[in-house]
Amino acid sequence: MTDDIGSDHPGTVASGVDRATPGDTALLLDVMLGKLATYLRMCGYDAEYALDGGGAGESDGGRDPRTDPADDGLLARADAEGRVLLTRDVRLAERAPRSVLLAGREPVAQLRELEAVGFEVSLDDEPSRCGVCNGPVEAVGRDEPVPDYAPDPAETALWRCRDCGQVFWRGSHWRDVETRLDGGEQ
Repeated sequence: MTDDIGSDHPGTVASGVDRATPGDTALLLDVMLGKLATYLRMCGYDAEYALDGGGAGESDGGRDPRTDPADDGLLARADAEGRVLLTRDVRLAERAPRSVLLAGREPVAQLRELEAVGFEVSLDDEPSRCGVCNGPVEAVGRDEPVPDYAPDPAETALWRCRDCGQVFWRGSHWRDVETRLDGGEQ
């Protein structure tokens, strides 16, 4: 993915997508959108990040962007898994039947772009996806053991990722993201 935003960037463009909700829309984010993947997971989207799955989408920088095999891999994966491709790469977006081309560099600006093209963007009351690995999460019982860094599950609702074991709760990070999504601090 060698093509980045330039003066000829058309702005946000959605192709093959008119409305998106977390339960109905699986996403694949290219290598330029790692931070956005975390936010979308917190909103409940099944949001796979290109570098999470073993490096699909890595580029050596010297490839022809019209025939980049890393891009071919992303396109094939999006198609095989029924995912909408999110990218900042103009040429990659042009090749994908279902994609959203984003112009912004910051995750909150990118979320606003997604809202503008019909994506539902708000934090889940109860997390459903792991912000780290995209795995499904489940509630932690009041008497279950938790890592030392986590609050007491008898006092605070906790969730654990079924895939990587990460423990989550609605703490200061959650509130910070909520503030950003509500139009507060960027």
